[in-house]
Amino acid sequence: MAAQFGRRLRKGATTTAVAALAVAALSASGAPGTPSAGPSGDAQAMGASPEPDDGAATGNSPYYTELPPLNSPNKPSSTVESPLSGGSESGIPASVLAAYKKAEETIAGSDPACRLPWQLLAAIGKVESGHARGGRVDANGTTFSPILGPVLDGRGFALIKDTDNGLYDGDATHDRAVGPMQFIPSTWATWGQDGNGDGRKDPNNIYDAALAAGRYLCAGSRDLSVAADLDRAVLSYNHSDVYLRTVRSWFDYYRRGAHEIPDGTGVVPPDLGGGTHARPGATSPSSPSPSPSGSPTSRPEPKPKPSEPKPGTGPSKPGGGSTPTPTPTPTPTPSRPLARVENAGTGPLTATAGSAFAERIKVRATDTAGGAMAGVSVTFTVTGDTDAVFAGGKPEATVVTGADGTAIAPVLKAGGRTGEFRVRAVATGRGLPGVGYTATVTARQADELTRTDDKALTAAPGTEFADTVEVEAVYRGAIAAGVAVTATMITDAEKPAEPAENDKGPYFKDAHDKTVRTLTGLKTDANGRLRLPKIYADGAAGAYKLRLAAEGGATLVIELVVEAPAA
Repeated sequence: MAAQFGRRLRKGATTTAVAALAVAALSASGAPGTPSAGPSGDAQAMGASPEPDDGAATGNSPYYTELPPLNSPNKPSSTVESPLSGGSESGIPASVLAAYKKAEETIAGSDPACRLPWQLLAAIGKVESGHARGGRVDANGTTFSPILGPVLDGRGFALIKDTDNGLYDGDATHDRAVGPMQFIPSTWATWGQDGNGDGRKDPNNIYDAALAAGRYLCAGSRDLSVAADLDRAVLSYNHSDVYLRTVRSWFDYYRRGAHEIPDGTGVVPPDLGGGTHARPGATSPSSPSPSPSGSPTSRPEPKPKPSEPKPGTGPSKPGGGSTPTPTPTPTPTPSRPLARVENAGTGPLTATAGSAFAERIKVRATDTAGGAMAGVSVTFTVTGDTDAVFAGGKPEATVVTGADGTAIAPVLKAGGRTGEFRVRAVATGRGLPGVGYTATVTARQADELTRTDDKALTAAPGTEFADTVEVEAVYRGAIAAGVAVTATMITDAEKPAEPAENDKGPYFKDAHDKTVRTLTGLKTDANGRLRLPKIYADGAAGAYKLRLAAEGGATLVIELVVEAPAA
């Protein structure tokens, strides 16, 4: 970690000694499912830490050091609580909690020997981003704006030169930790996951980040039900004993109970600074106590990072020795201007009526130099004479670009109207040109028509056929509902491409009881079936042909026989 921050003084006059007792109390709680200690007991697991791995997922960036409340994490009652009360702290935003549990389930299926508990992901997520800033994520689990750590330029933090050309962190000079679980770009390049199945690995998506964190913690042959392995895993995430103890405290706290709260209502820890897109962090050990009035105190400067942190060493504690001279606060990287929203490889947009478009619209936001712009809000709008809508039933949807600068619109669903319409994508609230797309809805189709029975269709001259004709339509093996069908009494079934309407033989009746030998406007029902109206025979005996032609090319010719009854 760039600067080993001590734990912050919590609300009130809580002292470091009390905080330490809180850690001890939680370690000794013996909560069900807590990883077993090694031969020397919990004191060894929580104190003299095992040697961490060589790498650190976060680049040892700063983190929240606030400890969990001392009270039991029971679900809060209906009484209104302070945002910093114990009940609120045990609440985890719904999408974030779902991501933790989904990651646990996924890894349990692929690496059951690791025994990853979702509460460990929750503890790290709490410490790294306050559960993605209190659950400020969209329906896909992506943060509304990127969560970025301080610039790792060696001034108060580690020196890590750029490894991603600014793709994830927007900085082409130095790296920054990114997203809810605070991966540095080089680590994400190796461990990034697609946790929500949208085809992207986005460090700012809680599902992707939680699964990546789980994979990282399970690296090698770790069994996280063993205390020593769990400690090694946490230390591989951030080389700091203080970090380990803080994560352990929240892990034990969530083991004792946690509950779901609505997205966007979680407790949001104070920011370290650096603008609205900067990641919140912890204050230094020399932070003053909160003022009696409760007004926020100024942010202290971070300590310089030791060249190579070792287990068992941590920041100097208040009253426990000299404090290093703080370095100047790094100047935040200036935000880059958005230049355009452009197409990002969207293919042809075609769907049959009533079905979903297989292709999804994809755009990219770029700056004046052509670099990807993360965190840009893009609005997609359906226009024209159509009843097509996005998933969710609305003709408009807003999506935030990911770390690679791209935004993918929700699935577009065609209605019953056929023809062309337009979809426009623009940067929300910006006066910049957008990008337009043409979408086409074609009529429902069938590639096969079959009769539902094989009864012979016969009638005596001047009577009606006793049996009705019923057919079933399918398209690519699936039931084809709402497909338009035309029925015609034809003269020659050998030339289906040039059918000629017969002027004698069987016939239909229209709404005015007039004889007709062609019916249009017929459609298959919800089960893909069509039952024809009654068929009548005139006075001419013989064998005749009825041709059915469906939209999409499917045809079927049925024989009709008119003969006098036997004597």
